[in-house]
Amino acid sequence: EFCLGLAQALQGAEGVWALAADTDGIDGVEDNAGALVAPDTLARAAALQLRLGDHLDRHDAYGFFSALDDLVVTGPTHTNVNDFRVLLVL
Repeated sequence: EFCLGLAQALQGAEGVWALAADTDGIDGVEDNAGALVAPDTLARAAALQLRLGDHLDRHDAYGFFSALDDLVVTGPTHTNVNDFRVLLVL
């Protein structure tokens, strides 16, 4: 959900990418560790008729980023050093 909020806040800002993931390899009950945000995230979502606000309201980051093929899936890592966030600004 962090990535959904970030994508909304960035509004496709050029030169900004983000990754948010859980180091244990799963996010709650889902099979993904996290998701990626890119400058074209909102444009690709619009092309698929995905409405970011609707996904935020439903707390459905998985559905949003799965449709974009932007989930980070590592499988269980058997370690947990907490959540990982990184921003790349070029």
